Amino acid sequence: MPYAKIIGSGGYLPPRVVSNDALAADLATRQVETSDEWIVTRTGIRQRHIAEPGTRTSELAIHAARAALDDAGVAPDDIDLIIVATSTPDYVFPSTACLVQAGLGASGGAAFDVQAVCSGFVYALTTADAYIQAGRATTALVIGAEVFSSILDWSDRSTCVLFGDGAGAVVLQASNTPGIIGARLNADGSQMKVLHAAGNVAHGQVVGDPFLRMDGQAVFKLAVTHLSNSAQQVCQESGVALSDIDWMVPHQANVRIINFLGRKLGLDPSRVVVTVDQHANTSAASVPLAFDTARRDGRIQPGDLVLMQGVGGGFTWGSVLVRM
Repeated sequence: MPYAKIIGSGGYLPPRVVSNDALAADLATRQVETSDEWIVTRTGIRQRHIAEPGTRTSELAIHAARAALDDAGVAPDDIDLIIVATSTPDYVFPSTACLVQAGLGASGGAAFDVQAVCSGFVYALTTADAYIQAGRATTALVIGAEVFSSILDWSDRSTCVLFGDGAGAVVLQASNTPGIIGARLNADGSQMKVLHAAGNVAHGQVVGDPFLRMDGQAVFKLAVTHLSNSAQQVCQESGVALSDIDWMVPHQANVRIINFLGRKLGLDPSRVVVTVDQHANTSAASVPLAFDTARRDGRIQPGDLVLMQGVGGGFTWGSVLVRM
């Protein structure tokens, strides 16, 4: 049975950078009061990238995918599986993955979306791993991509300061040497109301509330509890100790959650990848963007053991252990 090994990664962020000061000034015109100090103190976020109106998730995904394919030295025609994790698809259907496939000039392989909100990338990565282990795919492109600015209520200070847009991607390939060595996915649908965007389209009309809504305190408690348990479980199931982890790449939601989780797991802060200050929360894109950042700046090296974790609406969470 083959392993699935990451052989390349890529990321893409929209060119427009919005600092906290610029965001605060814009929100003031909407009678929403905030400041750089207020945002940094509560979240650690200093800026975010915001896509121009009309930009589609597939566009960001294609940019990230091309960067990952170039990094891996793989041609689009070599890809036999594309999975896109997103909560902001271009259309009801076709899937964003099919649009990415067309944009890359790839054809013939399977292409579909995964919707697990901010856990989406680890869900997609685990799914691609299962395809490769089962011999159903040889080379897979896994992408997390979001235009989250399109579902934000810009009059809601508790949510609109937290998120940004972007895409991250990895290329997985069948290998005789260990790559993804463990994964654990979980969900608790009874907690859906703590983080949701409950609107939908029916009979040509938007039905319900189309904006993201969040109970921040509840999300914090659920995130640190479930992610710490998930990390311990995936390590135990994989036969490794938490101390063996070289790098943790957590979901980039809030620096306080990241720091609390790192302390709870006994991980040195210098071994935790943090990009939330520069990217904000990009939902399904946050983990692959942070992973790609740490690979390209030389922190993550071949042979390193990397723990990737996601947590998001659903309520969903998951962990993946990767040997580089």
